[in-house]
Amino acid sequence: MTRLQIEHISSPLARSFSISRGAKTSAETILVTLERDGKRGRGECVPYARYDETVESVTEAIEGQRRAIESGLTRQQLQDAMPAGAARCAIDCAMWDLDAKLAGKPVWKLAGLPEPVALPTAVTVVLDTPDAMASAAKDAPGQLLKLKLGGPDDLERVEAVHKARPDARLILDANEAFEADVFPDVARQAARLGVVLIEQPFAAGKDAALLRRPPEVAICADESAHTSKDIQDLARAYDVINIKLDKAGGLTEAIAMAHEAKACGLGVMIGCMVAGSISMAPAFLLGALADAVDLDGPLWLTKDVEHGLSYSDGQVSPPTPQLWG
Repeated sequence: MTRLQIEHISSPLARSFSISRGAKTSAETILVTLERDGKRGRGECVPYARYDETVESVTEAIEGQRRAIESGLTRQQLQDAMPAGAARCAIDCAMWDLDAKLAGKPVWKLAGLPEPVALPTAVTVVLDTPDAMASAAKDAPGQLLKLKLGGPDDLERVEAVHKARPDARLILDANEAFEADVFPDVARQAARLGVVLIEQPFAAGKDAALLRRPPEVAICADESAHTSKDIQDLARAYDVINIKLDKAGGLTEAIAMAHEAKACGLGVMIGCMVAGSISMAPAFLLGALADAVDLDGPLWLTKDVEHGLSYSDGQVSPPTPQLWG
């Protein structure tokens, strides 16, 4: 019999994480632990207000599956038993971890994924004044920086960061806050300032504005992309898909999304919410299928979990078996 444990974890951030929709000073996550035959599997999720999720609602959704899980619900059955989202993500990832521990094989082998190696990760520069973002960019490790935008001074912010870090490739993320009428000009100017990718410029559902997108820089779907069923429609308007396990509902569906995106000729980015290494570890395994990864969540915490992911000079190393998988 499988035993289910659910725990809400509040992790203080080292500094405020600000985007166009607001700021946070802690990472609120839910940890699911599954135990069977002396082995333990863990999965973590981030309830996200953008999708009407709260700690309470996600906890309730997980609790609603307790009887089924403890009676032997399989990972495949879970996909039909729950919708995509944070609750399913935590359970799905815990199931993968438990299956690996029981089988004595790493998750990447069970999933048919390439053996993981250290990867460069994007490092986020949060929304602030141009000078403050330039200063943060100077201190940021690695060669790939992700700038949070969403205001009238956005181009000044990009210019300031580019001046401070002319060596860096830049990703812009406005979290749905750009205006369609000025976006083509912004994209063209951004491309001259080291920008290689722009994430979700417009609100989800308004993707049609990108059917005549500027060719100078690639455009990535984030809030518009949830599961593999979305991919074919998004392929008309986007160049890249940002896969986040919390939206997809876990590693199982995220793998399907990556394969579907590749089949549709789209690039793949593996992204994350602000959370610790237990959340990052399953997503890391998809890095071998991705064109870029954005898995800097643990760098924002004042304290990560034991055996957490190792970061150095903008690179993140694979999870150890003590952490996950």
